[in-house]
Amino acid sequence: MRMRPTLSWIPEEDLPPGSTDLEPVADALGAGGVVVLSGAGLSTESGIPDYRGEGGSLSRHTPMTYQDFTGSEQARRRYWARSHLGWRTFRRALPNAGHRAVAAFGRHGLLSGVITQNVDGLHQAAGSEGVVELHGGLDRIVCLSCGDVSRRRELARRLEEANAGFAPVAAGINPDGDADLTDEQVGDFRVVPCAVCGGVLKPDVVFFGENVPPRRVEHCRALVREATSLLVLGSSLTVMSGLRFVRQAARAGTPVLIVNRDPTRGDRHAVTRVALPLGTALTTVADRLGVPVDGRTAA
Repeated sequence: MRMRPTLSWIPEEDLPPGSTDLEPVADALGAGGVVVLSGAGLSTESGIPDYRGEGGSLSRHTPMTYQDFTGSEQARRRYWARSHLGWRTFRRALPNAGHRAVAAFGRHGLLSGVITQNVDGLHQAAGSEGVVELHGGLDRIVCLSCGDVSRRRELARRLEEANAGFAPVAAGINPDGDADLTDEQVGDFRVVPCAVCGGVLKPDVVFFGENVPPRRVEHCRALVREATSLLVLGSSLTVMSGLRFVRQAARAGTPVLIVNRDPTRGDRHAVTRVALPLGTALTTVADRLGVPVDGRTAA
């Protein structure tokens, strides 16, 4: 029997309380060499909900797993119908003040790397360079048969042609780009095959229950090994894909700092957890360091 992936975590009573003191974060960034690890909470101010915070999508939505996607044609139909509709909204999201602050820290030489668990591309849209997309990106599509990688916009065009008039009203959009649709709304949505070999197409993202590619993990481990500190932004660290880097840093004596309004699975390894909204916190830190944050704020 397959085990379902870990989707939730219950905080322990003895976790240290959150702080509102940004001085440790400013000091760490001011020293340079910081690696950022970001999660879904960083993108909520861009209109993309997170998984586990207040009103998080897990309260109403179970993400697609790799096993379900590869094992069921009906699951793929449901996924692509929901993802196709969600992509129309997802692709219009703009970087928010938090993304822009991270990009500004990078431009001023304060960061040695950015690792994101997000699949929305908003770090790059804000101007961050060399971002490691731990879980991949929704803007790319991969064929499970021939390995061809293509751009999402081409698949979106093909799905529009195959499903003319498909425009149900979704109950919500999720961090993985899914729209909340009922089976009736999905209906007989048509899934298109790989244009190269006719195989099964999948977004180039790591589904729940799927492993992050080992080479990507090792790249992240190398960044953390060389970091002066690890700054976690907007991640509950519930899943091991991100938590392992926090544990790695803590074992090596590298300070871990977390900015997240709610408790996280990594709090016991951190020197501080700042419980403030990310956009406000990061722009405040940027102001203290004299780092200008440019660009347009998401509506």
